[in-house]
Amino acid sequence: MIRRTILGVAVWGAVLGPAPASAQQETVYLVPVTGVIELGLAPFIARAIREAEEAGARAVILELETPGGRVDAAQQIVKVVSQSTIPVYAYVNAHAWSAGAMIALAADSVFMGPVSSIGAATPVIGAGQKASEKIVSAMRGEFRALAEARGIDPRIAEAMVDESVEVEGVVEAGKLLTLTGKEAVDLGFAAAEVASLEDLLEKVHLADATVQTATINWAERLVRFLSHPIVAPILLSMGTLGLIIEIKTPSFGLAGFVGLTSFAAFFGSHLLIGLAGWEEVMLLGAGLIALGIEVFVVPGFGIAGAISILCIGGAVFLALIGNLPTWGDVVRASGVISTAGIMVIASIYLLVRQLPTRGRGIFLMTATDRATGYIASAAREDLVGAEGVAATDLHPSGTAVLGGERLDVVSEVGFIDKGARIRVVRSEGYRHVVELL
Repeated sequence: MIRRTILGVAVWGAVLGPAPASAQQETVYLVPVTGVIELGLAPFIARAIREAEEAGARAVILELETPGGRVDAAQQIVKVVSQSTIPVYAYVNAHAWSAGAMIALAADSVFMGPVSSIGAATPVIGAGQKASEKIVSAMRGEFRALAEARGIDPRIAEAMVDESVEVEGVVEAGKLLTLTGKEAVDLGFAAAEVASLEDLLEKVHLADATVQTATINWAERLVRFLSHPIVAPILLSMGTLGLIIEIKTPSFGLAGFVGLTSFAAFFGSHLLIGLAGWEEVMLLGAGLIALGIEVFVVPGFGIAGAISILCIGGAVFLALIGNLPTWGDVVRASGVISTAGIMVIASIYLLVRQLPTRGRGIFLMTATDRATGYIASAAREDLVGAEGVAATDLHPSGTAVLGGERLDVVSEVGFIDKGARIRVVRSEGYRHVVELL
């Protein structure tokens, strides 16, 4: 009977203290790899393998049950698995298709569970259509290299990626290769079929090992939450709204703080899971510098504001598509950005419509032109006929002192010199017309 424990940590990157030497020799780490392969999964697997190494575990077992997922996520996991200093075994408990097959191929040995299958690794775009030849070629090369490193016929691995590859007696041209457990063993792709995890441990001579199951920690959950396709548009919309409001206001305030915090959460999570890199960080930095110029140096919306939007928008798009994007990734990124754009437009629309009705409006709902009786200031009829002295030259506007009050005035005809006696002939709001006495 196998003893099992659950391995969970409460902080990012924390590890369990090393066990006694006798226990170290009897410990195996079980790492579930289930569901869609996405970039949030890569840091979890990297941490689990690192903890297993530091704890002196005898081996790591990746329990695979996945339909596949992102190629760049699988590449990160493959790199970690390939660099492990302890044996890593792939246990295909149900199916390991597409990116899951790549991860299994990187392990030291593959073990096939009951009613299991592996293969079907052609990269596809969002609509389920085959990706471009460039992407297919890159994926085929990855599989070939991994197969050669393990001493497996590379044509078997290539046939899982490209249906044009024919392997005599295995698969004909035009059909994509997917192997059952028995077929994988017969072709040397897998080491053995196993009935259970206990059977697998028997075959690798670790039947008495204590199995510790790795679990995702709170920090990894937070990062995966912030990078989720539903949460990402909310962060982007809040960030965009905050920056738009900040650009339109003369100083830095709450809107700018909320905007920068939202973008920090978005880019921070994508940086940790490997979607964003230094290129995106540099673009974001350039956008923030342009925003600072727009807010603090030349208030109002101009060239600096447009540059900031382009740079930040470009950084967002690149952070969403990853390092080896397919059309599916591009479509998904476009969907996230479009959703964020719709949310921003809807928020601005509600702001414009609702704020005036609550008595705090910043926009007039009706025109206030002079033809309908609106004027900028009430007429000073009491000034008509008042006499005074020009305080400055009137060319034709200037300043005068009338009845002890200093006012802006304009000469009715010609220029009037400073010190001349004048009289008000008309008062039109702020415009007081005078004549020379």
